Amino acid sequence: MDNNRTWALWRRIWYGTGFGTFWVLVGVLVFYIGFYQAPNCFDGILNAQEVEVDAGGGCVRVPLSLVTPPIVAWAESFEVTPGQYNAVAYIENRNQTIGTPELSYTFSFLSDGVEIGRRSGVTDLPPNSTFPLFEGRVFTAGQVITDTVLTIDSAELWVPASSIVEQLRTSDLNLLSIDTRPRLEAKLENTSLDTVEDVEVVATIFNDVGRPVAASQTFVETFTARNASNLVFTWPNSIAKTVRSCSIPTSVVMGIDLSGSMNNDQAAPPQPVTDALAAASVFVGGLQEADRVGVVTFASDAVLVQPLTEQHVDVADLIVALTINPSEETGQTNTAAAFTLAAAELVSPRHSENARRAFVLLTDGLPTAGGTVVAIEAALAAAESMRLSGADVYVIGLGQNVDAEFIRSIASTPDNAYLVPSRADLATIYAAITASLCEVGPTKIEVLAKPPVTFAPLR
Repeated sequence: MDNNRTWALWRRIWYGTGFGTFWVLVGVLVFYIGFYQAPNCFDGILNAQEVEVDAGGGCVRVPLSLVTPPIVAWAESFEVTPGQYNAVAYIENRNQTIGTPELSYTFSFLSDGVEIGRRSGVTDLPPNSTFPLFEGRVFTAGQVITDTVLTIDSAELWVPASSIVEQLRTSDLNLLSIDTRPRLEAKLENTSLDTVEDVEVVATIFNDVGRPVAASQTFVETFTARNASNLVFTWPNSIAKTVRSCSIPTSVVMGIDLSGSMNNDQAAPPQPVTDALAAASVFVGGLQEADRVGVVTFASDAVLVQPLTEQHVDVADLIVALTINPSEETGQTNTAAAFTLAAAELVSPRHSENARRAFVLLTDGLPTAGGTVVAIEAALAAAESMRLSGADVYVIGLGQNVDAEFIRSIASTPDNAYLVPSRADLATIYAAITASLCEVGPTKIEVLAKPPVTFAPLR
């Protein structure tokens, strides 16, 4: 009897255990089928072998702790027309094999420290590259952009990526017509096995110290594999004043005041004009071989005594042989006429469209032709007209009694106005103008292409 009860008890335990196990298994099966999700790269949980949430381990997404943040190399705005700019920046991604398809950025445009506008966008960023950003048609309602700042947000998504950017090679750069309708011709070769569409290409010109001074953008709609494309970048206005490489020639007109007062500027004792002419002659002798030089003299009227020419030695000899007409000892000073003649010569057929233009004026006083007030107004108007034409105007005010305000007002910039109390300083001033006309170091032209980036699919 006791044995039978014991067996019945064990049998109920076995049945109960089996029944419970069955339903537990059913419950587990239902849970796995209906509710369980295996660890993956999109669950928002740090699991499996992930280094960060949904990043690292078996996930394509790269942990942010392993990413070197991109940096802004530089940002600049270049005036296209008054009140309209192109904004350009370089972003460096030093990560060798990873990039981001979602890099948010903002250009901020400042005028004397005050923000006057901004432009935002999103771009992809290829690995191991210097990446150009170009924002065109930035309007400022006539305000001048004095500083440009680019900020980039921290990208949250970084994945393995590839691009053919290193297989795009530039050659045959040729900068033409810099003083009229500037254009840069370049050859871009696709050495890869891939054909790509809609390739943006940005050309930037840097001065001798590496500062960007001009930029332009173009597109290649279809860039076939193992092929080359001839590109043309253009600018709507002269870039002769911003691209100052000595490889670019200059057309220079020398303006020399031969009014009677130029014979007695030195107070004790008075000196003839010959010292000033000698300094100007040395200046001409120091011009670059491809530069062209002309001479305008002025007193009561102005005369083009030498049209633009590349015969520097002849012009230097001509200058030292100049004399003041005795009748001008009591004559007038017609500065406006000198500007007018020089401006006409600088746009004559003797000026090359591949050269910059400059007027170097030497004078010792205020204009007087037609009355001082009228003469000053005429000179200011003629100087402004030349400045607006794109020519550089350098003015040397000679003598201890020269009107400094007038000298500065007719120079194209305050830095181009020189006050020289003594003729002994003229050689130094002319040397400074020579250095200003062209930069000793080379101008660098950089053409960067932005082909599509291939990012590894997330999984």
